[in-house]
Amino acid sequence: MQKRTLGRTDLETAPLIFGGNVFGWTLNEKESFDMIDAWLDAGFNMIDTADVYSKWAEGHTGGESEAVLGRYFAARGNRDRITLASKVGMEMPEAGRGLSRDWITREVEASLKRLNTDYLDLYFAHTDDQNTPLDETMAAFDRLVQDGKVRYLGASNYDGSRLMSALGSARDLEVPRYDVLQPHYNLYDRHDFEDDLAEICREHELGVTPYFALASGFLTGKYKKHAGIAGTAREPFLGDYFDDRGMAILDALDEVANSHDTTPAAVALAWLMTRPTVTAPIVSATSNNQLNQLIAATTLELDDTAMTRLDEASRG
Repeated sequence: MQKRTLGRTDLETAPLIFGGNVFGWTLNEKESFDMIDAWLDAGFNMIDTADVYSKWAEGHTGGESEAVLGRYFAARGNRDRITLASKVGMEMPEAGRGLSRDWITREVEASLKRLNTDYLDLYFAHTDDQNTPLDETMAAFDRLVQDGKVRYLGASNYDGSRLMSALGSARDLEVPRYDVLQPHYNLYDRHDFEDDLAEICREHELGVTPYFALASGFLTGKYKKHAGIAGTAREPFLGDYFDDRGMAILDALDEVANSHDTTPAAVALAWLMTRPTVTAPIVSATSNNQLNQLIAATTLELDDTAMTRLDEASRG
């Protein structure tokens, strides 16, 4: 499986990154351990998590995913096999949020303790913090790099203007910059990244690791009608996708999947991996069947007819 460089860094990853939000949430600890083993056995090497995962679940307060990973590393003794990313900045219940020097310094120690490791390969600013000067944020991240606690830095949920300002701050301070962007980007959600961020990533050689690569499951084709999710936990995530363009995308995915003897999920991911600035989408699986669909996407070659069909449907 060919590895791809994350931006200008020497970090490398297989074509997909596993999203660790499911660890300790929709996968219990044993299931999480088994899934990570299967992920590594399939030839992948990168896992993405965050301090806040999975604070949204009943009875959770954040840190659950990192804690499961920490116990996995202790049990397997294989931390060096995994390229590990985590994030800081979103609200930890009854604790704090943001990208101030004090909060970053506090939270990285909490994450490292939960993860049972002394370093992160990649540390993301999970969301922009306009209440903290960018110089303070970038200097705080620099301290982590200098101390060996973080190897490389990334940004998530920044718009183009703020991303450029952050890159400029790092340049002026002569400190490490963001090398990777983690945007919301998929076959349905294209506008914000393609119109505002893609060119910045290209010009500045940032790696791109999109989240919600399957639009919270919508692009798998599992959910065909809004009525099927009404009143469920899925509705807040999927409700807006059931418009005319969304249904056209599902039709196109079904058509291309049938012609290529594969699944809509594999097609949607294969499309995303062809985008010129994308390094590796973030994906999750809670079963071997789902994992196999992800693996299939890495070898799926979409012809020009398929690409045109998907592009036309997704642009509306």
